Amino acid sequence: MLDYAQARRLMVDCQLRTFDVNDVPVLDAFGEVARERFVPTGREDFAYIDQSLRLGRPGRAMPAPMLLARMIQALAIQPGDSALDLGTGYGYAAAILARLGAEVVALESDTDLATGARERLTGLDRLTVVEGPLEAGAPQGAPYDAILVNGRVETRPKSLLDQLTDGGRLVCVMGRDRAAKATLFVRAGDAFGARPLFDAALPPLGAFADAVDFAF
Repeated sequence: MLDYAQARRLMVDCQLRTFDVNDVPVLDAFGEVARERFVPTGREDFAYIDQSLRLGRPGRAMPAPMLLARMIQALAIQPGDSALDLGTGYGYAAAILARLGAEVVALESDTDLATGARERLTGLDRLTVVEGPLEAGAPQGAPYDAILVNGRVETRPKSLLDQLTDGGRLVCVMGRDRAAKATLFVRAGDAFGARPLFDAALPPLGAFADAVDFAF
């Protein structure tokens, strides 16, 4: 049987630290949250591989640990921040955000995934799982200091950006196929700055598909 605690330590030391994840609270959170609890049943031994893990739904995957850690690090979560975890899947990223001290709304559009997230996140404080269309975000909990998108978007996610606080941050994988990059948006009043961070790959979220050519 796989030693999950050891696998988690190796993930932090060999995947996260070597991929420019150097924020101590982020490293600690990834070292404390049991990733194997948040994968599809029967896939626990694959929880700590260094690649995205499919969730059994079209276009839905759990981001690779090093990708997710870099994205969460870019959000610069502070205790007490309000955060939206969009496309939460079984809730792993939401658990990380809550461990960092955020008040988290975990949004999921798939009923089975939402049910699984509620089961896995039971007992965690500062965290609510809601079910609804991803493209609408979760306006009932807005505005948010931070929004994490668990999937690739092909178009600028305006509906989500509008749910940020002034100074709020949104991170997503944005673009098409090999042109996709992890991208950080920051709100300043009614304006939004965007900064590409690094090349990244995730399955596309159909709710954020674009029918026209993508461009920054």
